[in-house]
Amino acid sequence: MKFICNDSDVEINIHPGTTVLDFIRNTLRLTGTKEGCREGDCGACTILIGELINNRLIYSSANSCLLPMGHMNGKHLVTIEGLNLKKTLNPVQQAFVDEGGTQCGFCTPGFIISLTGYLLNANNYILSDAVNSLDGNICRCTGHIGIKRAVEKILQNFQYANNNETEKILLLIENNFLPEYFKNILNRLKEISLSLKEEFKATEKSKYIVSGGTDLFVQKWDDIINSDIVLINKSKEKLITEVDGKFFIMGEATVSDLINSEIIKSIFPDIKNYFNLFGSLPIRNRATVAGNIVNASPIGDITCFLLALNATVHLSNESLKRTVPLKDFFKGYKSLDKAPDELIESVSFEITSEKFLFNFEKVSRRTYLDIASVNSSVYLEILNGEIKEIHLSAGGVAPIPLYLKKTRNFLLNKKPEVDIIIDGAAILNEEISPISDARGSAEYKRLLLRQLFYAHFLKLFPEIINAEELL
Repeated sequence: MKFICNDSDVEINIHPGTTVLDFIRNTLRLTGTKEGCREGDCGACTILIGELINNRLIYSSANSCLLPMGHMNGKHLVTIEGLNLKKTLNPVQQAFVDEGGTQCGFCTPGFIISLTGYLLNANNYILSDAVNSLDGNICRCTGHIGIKRAVEKILQNFQYANNNETEKILLLIENNFLPEYFKNILNRLKEISLSLKEEFKATEKSKYIVSGGTDLFVQKWDDIINSDIVLINKSKEKLITEVDGKFFIMGEATVSDLINSEIIKSIFPDIKNYFNLFGSLPIRNRATVAGNIVNASPIGDITCFLLALNATVHLSNESLKRTVPLKDFFKGYKSLDKAPDELIESVSFEITSEKFLFNFEKVSRRTYLDIASVNSSVYLEILNGEIKEIHLSAGGVAPIPLYLKKTRNFLLNKKPEVDIIIDGAAILNEEISPISDARGSAEYKRLLLRQLFYAHFLKLFPEIINAEELL
């Protein structure tokens, strides 16, 4: 495989499942990138990935502990060493020193990388967004106040932003945020791309099919490096499309792709609020739609979202293409209607009314950076004051992500009124089968889902439903 690491061209034969963290520390001896949790939670191992997308150079942050080397082919890998200037600290590094944003220093490289990624990507520099870009980085020394001061100082002294990647890189170089070599990375990657050959075919021998890897590399990284694996790369060309009211999301689309898609934002204005509850930015940059579905977790956020859209899964292998309704895709706990060599090519859904209503709710033990205790989504169409169409989903209350068919059928063609909602909650309670675990007791989860069910209607019909009437 060929790629650029900082300012150096790299060509190497290596198992594609080797983590980038192990490669840069053990092979390249670039030890500024730290190994902390090895689960994508602490951010000490954060790096930047630069890739060509439609002849544009786009950078994103990622956890190198969860990143396979095979996904570096044809890309620019940036570690903390690659941000160093020759004779002085860059403005981000200096701000951390000046404002007490670093103490022991173990986590500092990850913070510097993440904030640099924000400067490379943001169209307008906003303090709250800059701070949120650090949501995947943990500091156990400073209490984060010094880090926030450092961010404030950087934005006070550098407020220009631009949505043209090339101009932005040149401006960051001019202001010493990036070393000079960044000027030539775009052309160097174009040269490398001419010689790349990539084929990704799943076979019966393929033990792992890896796309984002944000779950697989937590659970089985030590087995992945000794196994036959298939890596799914993405071009990001037309990852999300719309044709005559039918929307298609490619399986390799990431959570960040969903959040940033103009198509998705146009139909779900609150999409950022929904999915900012999904992991951290480096995780959202890597976690894929197909991965969230085939993981088959009963509390998958993307799955919960798509179930309420009555989505369809498009599967393919070398000899066959077929579709399965997402609500029928889950056969049991971690059991799917999918052959070992089949891939989720895409997921589709239809919006049949311009005046549809949608809501997503999630409760977890921590608001951010935590998996759901219970989650739920609803899609509604209203005609003449009655529910013309409705799809409901719930996670964390059954062995599989649950499409609430009985509750849906009861609510159909009824008015969204208090008595109907209360009766619907009773049917919902009969339809679920939660268990007690670390996320809460079965009784707690029943109560929680009922409250989320109520929350849907309180948010969507505030003029009709009063919270006190649901008590």
